[in-house]
Amino acid sequence: MHTPPALKDHRVRATPGSDVCHGEVKWSPAKSLWFTGMAAAGFIGGAVVFDWTAFSAFLLSTALVLLLGHSVGMHRRLIHGSFQCPLWLEYFLVYCGTLVGISGPLGLLHTHDMRDFAQRLPRCHDYFAHRQPALIDHYWQVHCDLKLVNPPALAIEDRIANDPFYCFLERTWMWQQLPWVLLCFWLGGWAMVCWAVCARVSICVLGHWLVGYFAHREGPMHYEVQGAAVQGHNVRFCALLTMGESWHNNHHAFPGSAKLGLAPGEWDPGWWFLKGLEIFGLAWNLRTQSDLPFRPELRQLTVEDGDALHLRSLST
Repeated sequence: MHTPPALKDHRVRATPGSDVCHGEVKWSPAKSLWFTGMAAAGFIGGAVVFDWTAFSAFLLSTALVLLLGHSVGMHRRLIHGSFQCPLWLEYFLVYCGTLVGISGPLGLLHTHDMRDFAQRLPRCHDYFAHRQPALIDHYWQVHCDLKLVNPPALAIEDRIANDPFYCFLERTWMWQQLPWVLLCFWLGGWAMVCWAVCARVSICVLGHWLVGYFAHREGPMHYEVQGAAVQGHNVRFCALLTMGESWHNNHHAFPGSAKLGLAPGEWDPGWWFLKGLEIFGLAWNLRTQSDLPFRPELRQLTVEDGDALHLRSLST
């Protein structure tokens, strides 16, 4: 498998005979039952015991774990290292990311990096590219895993792979909801549990899939990564809901940037939060696109180019 020069420093490395095209999508019982159980308890149970206080806790807790945990902690810090911060703060942010309920930190890093590597190659499996219709892709991403016949190697740096706290979170990521179940039950009974825990996890998992699906299929583009099997698209109406993560075309162009909203009007709450941390000396070396190495395969698009690529993506 030939890899572009831009992937020479990637965590995922091609090995003899490896490829990202051939594999089987298999049902994952633990992942499937986890989401199904959370969704049933959150939305069916939540409707039965609905309470406005519990619903408010759902909105607040969802916003916090997505901002602090998924966007800033897991994605911008742990996976891309796009800023620096004290280790205690990194631990806290990654812990919040674990509460999103998708997976543990090492599992999420593995899934993200394997997908990122595959999408940058000229060809990859439909699982990585989100090419299937929405219902099939939802089943694949939320209830299944892709088992490649000969996967490339993933080498996670020792600082993360052998960190005792991250290894603990990886082993216990589902159980990390339990203390919050007990606290919520003490504060507000089953209504609080259903909404502030189960519905929160369900909407985070569902929203993560939904934005990922559209962000790899259609929407505006400022940049094209030439030779890549999959392009990222910006999903404007989700900017605030995703804490800036839906500026996915920007992210495909500059994956190491801590700032995802690059143009005027591209709201990026994750970046705003990081700038706040910087003021208090809790974050530094915030990388933006101007701090990253030149990418010869990156092409900035005119409006006409972007429209043409958008139409081409819709037809595939």
